[in-house]
Amino acid sequence: MFNNFLRENKISAAILTIIRLYLGYAWFTAGFHKITGGFDASGFLANAVKNPVKGPDGNMVYSWYVNFLENFALPNIDIFNTIVPWGETLIGLGLMLGCLTTAAMFFGLVMNFSFFLAGTVSHNPTDIFLGFIILTAGYNAGKFGLDYWVVPFINKTVGKNKAKSAA
Repeated sequence: MFNNFLRENKISAAILTIIRLYLGYAWFTAGFHKITGGFDASGFLANAVKNPVKGPDGNMVYSWYVNFLENFALPNIDIFNTIVPWGETLIGLGLMLGCLTTAAMFFGLVMNFSFFLAGTVSHNPTDIFLGFIILTAGYNAGKFGLDYWVVPFINKTVGKNKAKSAA
């Protein structure tokens, strides 16, 4: 019942637009400040490796993630110094404009969980909660945005391509 409300109701679409604009602005400004102010994730990642999330027993909780950071992210820090600020900015634009909303929110949630796994709590729980509402709502979250035109265009284009490949 709640899913139907999120996915089909016009009042829900209006509420989702407010949530989408809030999250979009937060993502956009975070990314834009990193792009314009300079950004280097190496200190953050090194600290996440040095001080991993530990459970009550004192053991590392996400050792696989620490291994990823240590063996992949830190050696390729230039890539991460590019994709983090640009990813945040593009997620924010997608959410604010309501363009490819579910894709933008999916990648926003991936980034939120990445920050979480690295031991940063901050506003991530709230963003994750609101992000899952947007993701669950699907198309309706971007109905009052560019998705109103973009999603039908994509569906129409994909449908033509499927028909051509089936013939």
